[in-house]
Amino acid sequence: MKEKKLTYKDAGVDIQAGDDFVDRISPMVHSTFGPEVLTGIGGFGGLFALDISRMKEPVLVSGTDGVGTKLRLAFLTGMHHTVGIDLVAMCVNDILVSGARPLFFLDYFATGRLNIEQSSDVVKGIVEGCRQAGCALIGGETAEMPGFYRAGEYDLAGFAVGVVERSRLIDGSRMVPGDSVIGIASSGLHSNGYSLVREVFLNVHHTDLEKTIPALGRPLGEILLEPTRIYVRSVLSLLEEKTVKGMAHITGGGIPGNLPRIFPEGCSARIRKGSWDVPAVFSVLSEYGGVPEDEMFRTFNMGIGMALVVSSGDTGEVLKRLRRSGETAWIIGEICEGNREVILQ
Repeated sequence: MKEKKLTYKDAGVDIQAGDDFVDRISPMVHSTFGPEVLTGIGGFGGLFALDISRMKEPVLVSGTDGVGTKLRLAFLTGMHHTVGIDLVAMCVNDILVSGARPLFFLDYFATGRLNIEQSSDVVKGIVEGCRQAGCALIGGETAEMPGFYRAGEYDLAGFAVGVVERSRLIDGSRMVPGDSVIGIASSGLHSNGYSLVREVFLNVHHTDLEKTIPALGRPLGEILLEPTRIYVRSVLSLLEEKTVKGMAHITGGGIPGNLPRIFPEGCSARIRKGSWDVPAVFSVLSEYGGVPEDEMFRTFNMGIGMALVVSSGDTGEVLKRLRRSGETAWIIGEICEGNREVILQ
């Protein structure tokens, strides 16, 4: 009997689909390019011409992250156009806290079998995130891995590189007791704590993601997939003045787990609960799951996506400039003497 001749496509990898996908996303990706980008899509590496002519000691700042189990909500709802924004946000917000301006971004997309429509929606989100952050999407990898992922599922990873003048690095070393902590509003859950979110809404209550919960006003799936806010443009405008002493991206671990990462020796912070507006999704989540308040604060951002530390005398001007940039912000506490901890009051 004549043996069947196998192809790569028979094994689950469709090279032609990969080529078609690249053709589909190329115009979107090119829309993020500026004159600094020297390569197109399809090369072995992305080339970026860094103009440091006006910088004395440029420092490159890099960050990498993913979207986590929030992706499960995208699989269940079929909404794939927002998780790409999350991917960019988690990376660029991290490097922003050092004062860095994002330059370029790379992504890694892995799936069992490439679905061009679904994958294109993901890339649309990545492109939108790069536009919001003012950086170029100069490269990426699409890996088709049959047998590794269930049908319709994928994973994402992102990588961002930015630059900052060494003399303008923000590392928290200048903060002192008496400084103010300003919180900038999150857009909701952002991209952390979704294992608990899924446990409460899907495993315990079996909530229909298309259901509109009265307290939320929109279908639950839309609320849970609200993309992470990108703070790059509004915060960079502040950094033109040397008023910001420290910044913390409030991700997994919440305010108590992230703010201490920037404290110098001898400093803590008192944070006043009730000094900002907490989005309704957090109270609904707490009520549905019977999640204690301290656990909510240890797991979620609770409505604060980025925290800034500034001198008390600069708070009025910083708040005014943030609000002028479209952000909602509050004074949520102050730096005090202590051993690098957050005291929630």
